[in-house]
Amino acid sequence: MGATVWLCLVLRMSNQLLQALPEVASILEALTEPAAILSLDYRILATNKAYQETYPSAETIVGRHCYEVSHGYQLPCDQEGESCPLKRCFDSGERQRVLHIHNTPHGEEHVDVEMSPVHDSDGQLVCYLEVMHMVKVATPSVDGHGMVGRSESFKEMLALLQRAAPSEISVLLLGESGTGKELVARAVHDQSPRAGGPFVTVECSGLSESLFESELFGHERGAFTGAINRKQGLVTAARGGTLFLDEIGEVPLSLQVKLLRLIETGTYRTVGGVELQHANFRLVCATHRQLEDMVEAGSFRRDLFYRISAFPIELPSLAERAGDIPLLVKVLLRRIPGAEGKTVSPAALKALAAYGFPGNIRELRNILERAVLLSDNKTIGLQQLPRAISSSTDIITSDNNEADEIVTLEEAEQRYLQQVQARFEGDNRALAARLGVSERTLYRKLSQIE
Repeated sequence: MGATVWLCLVLRMSNQLLQALPEVASILEALTEPAAILSLDYRILATNKAYQETYPSAETIVGRHCYEVSHGYQLPCDQEGESCPLKRCFDSGERQRVLHIHNTPHGEEHVDVEMSPVHDSDGQLVCYLEVMHMVKVATPSVDGHGMVGRSESFKEMLALLQRAAPSEISVLLLGESGTGKELVARAVHDQSPRAGGPFVTVECSGLSESLFESELFGHERGAFTGAINRKQGLVTAARGGTLFLDEIGEVPLSLQVKLLRLIETGTYRTVGGVELQHANFRLVCATHRQLEDMVEAGSFRRDLFYRISAFPIELPSLAERAGDIPLLVKVLLRRIPGAEGKTVSPAALKALAAYGFPGNIRELRNILERAVLLSDNKTIGLQQLPRAISSSTDIITSDNNEADEIVTLEEAEQRYLQQVQARFEGDNRALAARLGVSERTLYRKLSQIE
């Protein structure tokens, strides 16, 4: 029985919860992740040590509102423009999970918040159990590694990843080229019980039938001309870990039946071999193709499609998460060799935000790498961007202030926020302090720019 379930059962047996809070706090220590007991009016009644370490405060945590501690809000999340897990839990009467961005000692972090209602022995709702699942594979700020984003579409994708990763279910990643499908596949692996095992990628596109089978299953010595030695296949290399089939829509129809047999039976034979081998891997696939259309056209097996698509995850295009572009620009400039200290001018950033990016994040990185080489100073301007971006009629072609243009105060504020966000080196918490507003107010205003 899981620790969370066990704790809920213990709490349900207590008719005098408030009098038993010291004992409840000690029970919470059974949970390794940050956990708290919340009252019906959002107040923190008890926490474990992990919670106190994640949300340290000079003030006593117990007795304060949960949204005040984790977000710095003055009102519940649903009144601050976010989905509130406690409110959803109250409305549904069932356990809820919501992905939030919380303030921690490490800065802003993605947190998968799990909220469970707790009833006493008479069936009356007495409190809530809140457990924080810290997301380690993505960051909503400039600092950190792995995936980066804070837009709603990105968080929706990340929430699905958090659901699927701890299980053994087959995951199918869907999205345009350049959206980071291999990075997401790696994140699924890193968040899974198989994280200690290998992560093996199979590039399905461009492989001939004979080469694909040899790469996947391996071959015996003398199996075909040129096979002078026995070769281990990628299925064997992935034993105990994750096998990632990238661009599975490119697998020839004649090979799909062999792939289906591998997935269904967990067994295979090397090319030229007779002994049955047993596979042991977690399957993650990815494609930019519309597999349902391929199924109807007869170019992709229907039974294979249903085997690999048990848990589909849509990756948003960069156009769908345009609000993340200023953040991604900052992060990429930190990761591109030779781009240290470089910034993007407000006009250039506006041009990038207005561009459609058919190549998605891969294209954005290529554009910035080129711009870094073309820039002779610390600022990347419009002139360093490709003509298709810098010459758009919707973009003001000057890095100077837009003289003589009269805009609304709201639009002027949005433009100013875009400019300072592009130039500012710190995180949103530091930027909010510089602007003299709360971090939540800044986040809400930045979200409106999207």
